[in-house]
Amino acid sequence: MEAEAELERLVVALATALRAAGVVVPVGAVIAFARAIGALAPTEPAGLYWAGRATLICHREDLEAYDAVFAGLFGSLPPPRLPAARPRLVTVAAAGEGAVPGADAAGARLGAYSHSERLWQEDFARYGEREWDEAKLLIDRLRAPLQLRSSRRLKRARRPGRVDLARTVRQALAHDGEALLSSYLVGGERPRRLVFLLDISGSMKPYARAFLRLAHAATAARGPRQVETFVLGTRLTRLTRPLSERDPDEAFEAIGRTAPDWYGGTRLGDGLAAFNSGFGARGVARGAIVVFVSDGWERGDPALLGSEMARLARLAHRVVWVNPHQASPGYEPLAAGMAAALPHVDDFVAGHSLGSLEELIELLGQPARVVAGGRGGSRVAIR
Repeated sequence: MEAEAELERLVVALATALRAAGVVVPVGAVIAFARAIGALAPTEPAGLYWAGRATLICHREDLEAYDAVFAGLFGSLPPPRLPAARPRLVTVAAAGEGAVPGADAAGARLGAYSHSERLWQEDFARYGEREWDEAKLLIDRLRAPLQLRSSRRLKRARRPGRVDLARTVRQALAHDGEALLSSYLVGGERPRRLVFLLDISGSMKPYARAFLRLAHAATAARGPRQVETFVLGTRLTRLTRPLSERDPDEAFEAIGRTAPDWYGGTRLGDGLAAFNSGFGARGVARGAIVVFVSDGWERGDPALLGSEMARLARLAHRVVWVNPHQASPGYEPLAAGMAAALPHVDDFVAGHSLGSLEELIELLGQPARVVAGGRGGSRVAIR
């Protein structure tokens, strides 16, 4: 009983101190932390440190605050460094199935690494609730890269370039009209918007769940002005505002109230037409990176989807189509909707697992690369 009371005190003290320091700590993260230290039973501050960091911190920018809070509560011991590479896949035999005599706790840790690696490669459609609980924490740590685009707004520059006439004249007036100093301007830059278009038909249920979590993580990191999210079911629904909630649990409760047509049918062409005519034409898609997540099964007119994809391609900087079935051996994009959309896509990728999400994040940070001419009827870059 005393050990359980001490455990509860540690959990509450660290979570309370983090919240007081401005770190968002969801209730689910506190529960995961309690389970982690209950299972690990750390006997030194280093073990407690990594258990808390792995479960309580959802965003990289909160690491500094976590270190300061932990040092204040448990001392100034510097935490050890994490291994640079992901642990390799190791298979550990279970007891009674050829287990090595004398295997100790190190074997259990290797088994945990093996489980994590399998989770990383497992298709979302095969996940149970336990796997989802672990995957949600990993997805929350993925960060969409920030790409910059040219801005019409100019900013001051030290090197000679375009003369800032107004500032130069003001400086001259301060020196009896002599232009002793010249000021210059240079073209500015601004972040390129990221737009998610998610198919929420019944066949996309497990994948939509993962990508909504990814969209929430991107929105939390970059803000709702830089990340827009829409879902396409029987109609188009904008989810940017509910996804701007910092707490994932609150965000997903708000999502459930906002979109009433979850996991039914979908009309991709009609939904995309509504997006292009409304939000897209008003600037949401203009110059943006658009990530369209769908298996391409279209109940409406495939020709409409094709024409609207061509319209989207003219608005956007880059269009990435994510199809979970692309990773299946022998898959070919033969569905009518997929075949109509593919000529207007820059990248065609899989999004069926945590590993493929990580690859997608890396892809979004790279310049667009198109094979054999790209858009307009030739082959797309299939990765």
